[in-house]
Amino acid sequence: MRRGSRVVPGENLTRDEARERARLVTVHGYEIALDLRSATEPAPASGPRTFRSTTTIRFGCATEGAETFVDLIAPHVHSVTLNGVELNADRVFDGSRITLSGLATQNELVVDARCAYSRTGEGLHHFCDPEDGETYLYTQYEPADARRVFANFEQPDLKAPFDVRVTAPARWTVLSNGAQEGEPEPADEGASATWRFARTKPISTYITAVVAGPYHVVRDHYSRRLEDGTELQIPLAALCRKGLAKHFDAQEIFTTTKQGLDFFHDHFGFPYPFGKYDQAFVPEYNIGAMENPGCVTFREEYVFRGRTTRAAYQGRANTLLHEMAHMWFGDLVTMEWWDDLWLKESFADFMGAFSLVEATRFEEGWITFANRRKAWAYRADQLPSTHPVTADIRDLQDAKLNFDGITYAKGASVLKQLVAYAGRDAFLEGARRYFQRHAYGNTRLEDLLSVLEETSGRDMGEWAKAWLQTAGVNSLTPQATYDAAGRITELAVLQEAPESHPTLRPHRVAVGLYRKEGPEGSLARYAQAGVDVTGSRTVVEALTGAERPDLILVNDEDLTYCKIRFDEGSLDTLRSHLGDITDPLARALCWSALWNLTRDGLMPTGDFLGLVRRSAGAESDIGVLQMVHAWAETALVHYTAPDRREAAGAGLAEAALAELRPAAPGSDHQLAWARFFAACAASEHDFRLLRGLLAGSARIDGLEVDQELRWTFLRPLAAHGLADERELAQELARDDTASGKRHQVRCLAARPSAAVKARAWEDVVESDRLSNALVEATIDGFCQSSHRDLLAPYAARYFEAIERVWQERSIEIAMAVVRGLFPALQGDRATLEATDAWLDTHPDAAPALRRLVLEARDDLCRALRAQGCDAGAALP
Repeated sequence: MRRGSRVVPGENLTRDEARERARLVTVHGYEIALDLRSATEPAPASGPRTFRSTTTIRFGCATEGAETFVDLIAPHVHSVTLNGVELNADRVFDGSRITLSGLATQNELVVDARCAYSRTGEGLHHFCDPEDGETYLYTQYEPADARRVFANFEQPDLKAPFDVRVTAPARWTVLSNGAQEGEPEPADEGASATWRFARTKPISTYITAVVAGPYHVVRDHYSRRLEDGTELQIPLAALCRKGLAKHFDAQEIFTTTKQGLDFFHDHFGFPYPFGKYDQAFVPEYNIGAMENPGCVTFREEYVFRGRTTRAAYQGRANTLLHEMAHMWFGDLVTMEWWDDLWLKESFADFMGAFSLVEATRFEEGWITFANRRKAWAYRADQLPSTHPVTADIRDLQDAKLNFDGITYAKGASVLKQLVAYAGRDAFLEGARRYFQRHAYGNTRLEDLLSVLEETSGRDMGEWAKAWLQTAGVNSLTPQATYDAAGRITELAVLQEAPESHPTLRPHRVAVGLYRKEGPEGSLARYAQAGVDVTGSRTVVEALTGAERPDLILVNDEDLTYCKIRFDEGSLDTLRSHLGDITDPLARALCWSALWNLTRDGLMPTGDFLGLVRRSAGAESDIGVLQMVHAWAETALVHYTAPDRREAAGAGLAEAALAELRPAAPGSDHQLAWARFFAACAASEHDFRLLRGLLAGSARIDGLEVDQELRWTFLRPLAAHGLADERELAQELARDDTASGKRHQVRCLAARPSAAVKARAWEDVVESDRLSNALVEATIDGFCQSSHRDLLAPYAARYFEAIERVWQERSIEIAMAVVRGLFPALQGDRATLEATDAWLDTHPDAAPALRRLVLEARDDLCRALRAQGCDAGAALP
């Protein structure tokens, strides 16, 4: 983190500092005035583009005469006035903090500053649309970037109401958390105007928001009669850039929005508290979405420019509902400090899937949850950086990295287990009491556990200790014995835990028995029993005497969070009949379990890819199919023995084409197989077909090669030297948009040339000229699996650069570089040794940086073990 190129230690607020400040300070309110007229002016010849920010904070202090600080990251502070006395700004402002001494019991602070627009997605992001030259602004603050826009006490437990006014070009749309009050006040002879917004409820700084620009806006309305007979009225708006308006399916978004509002009002017993509900789809967004109350922001990739699959629409609906759940879990009631981030993210992740299944057309949502979200959790929970769901967050850098698969997907999985453990009604009644007791306040773990104990009658302490306060994932394996007649004499579930995290947990599971039936040999469940798994071995008494199954599936219906293992008979069945399982959730669970066996080096990668070739074509759920495709790509690139990669890739491309040609014309499956074929293409025949599809000389019935699919086909051609700079420029001319530019940059960096790689490295590592979105695209293009030899020289350069990058670049960009450019594609022991050497010689590097390198190291070790298994060698 930096100001210019100088590290500013004060930017990394610690938990102890936050606690001490919270002991002293009570914030009564903020008045924020932003002047954004400079956004449309030419960029300055030197230095950052800036805007005027004036903040008035009224606050109390518990100890008269005490000292504290206000957070602000800005190129310049014009003035600081405390209780009517102007302070020496150069003396009290150090680049990230304003020191305040001699406080009274009641105080008024006024800070007049020049803040910088962002190109990294942190703070107030500035985007100029290449299509029409229009400027679009939006804010993104989590966990602590509001201080890049206005002076504040940047921690979640110092909530306050906010009064916001914004001056901007008069023709713009300007939004904030509160509703617009009156008409904008004209300025500059009508060229500009000032918008004023209603005072908010008490909220945390990181969920305040401003969206400004010539956005395309669609409006709607939601109403509901409440139990007390009053009418709840919620104005709705959905907006995107003008260039995306023709693709914007606002009515679909409003449908999901209203379904979600109905669901949460039915179950939460607390009316939506923030007035209006705007949803803005914004450019160059770093994350999926952000739950700013009344003004939610989403990445604009959720506005689909071309044909996409049901899984993509389901993913968007899930995100819409996830953010809506935050209006209660996170915005109304907020964690005290980032240790309890799960109190908002785990709940929003769970409630997003819960409401998706029960309130929308996506009834298959739990299948996607089991297959996709849990895969993220399983990976994160096996890294050296794994942590309990309730984490130990020492500072803001820790907090930034904890928006991970543990906090989101594992936490959500644990909550799903809790619903099975405590009961659905008890869980929802606990949520209702939680909102009533802590509305507009801050909480810790014990606040939630206390209401759940009340409503369930269960001791939540032991459950929390096992599931929330310990790390690691358990494995559950069936063990069965049979009599001479082929009936089960005993079926037990064996529970194991890794040595590093040895906790054995209580699991409420269903154990399903499946057998082949009918002339087509479908694999269907014929028996099931629920059981509480405790300790290392639990007998499933209810299944004693059942007929011998072909497949035993522990965690049938996906009630708990665990890695599923199989007995040998079940594994043999899956090798031949995975695609014959009739229940889509059971089939998804088996795919996930087989992937975990491959990742763990317990099943040869070739076996998994063989399953993909033989069984993926029978997969009916499009979300599962796309996840299987993604796993197959990872397996091919990282887990296949090096001398088998070429043949394995050819086999996947052949299988993809064999599924693509007969796929139902215009279907989601056809599109998914087309994308997968492009990802695997490696032969002259493959490239000739891609060329023909682009030119229109080849045709697959029903496959529309729209602009998004054109870029998908061009990328492998560019990576193999078959699409040059001139052709990519011509394609950009066809699609001269922000999205087209990102695609072009990605393809340009993907070309197989030493000069191209050198330029891409320079653009990302040695320069800060690219925006966050173009940094991401360049890294993505740079790292091509077919370019291992070209990328080899950059392994040493990576380790030479990362500490400097961490110090000099914003944390968002630094994380992208450290994660994205790790030399994973080398996939050899020399890279592992280089990683260990860097870790050994940099013990004092920033803990967050070391965590990222340790995670990359773990992925590399896993790849080496999987390659060894695939080659038949001993595991390293």
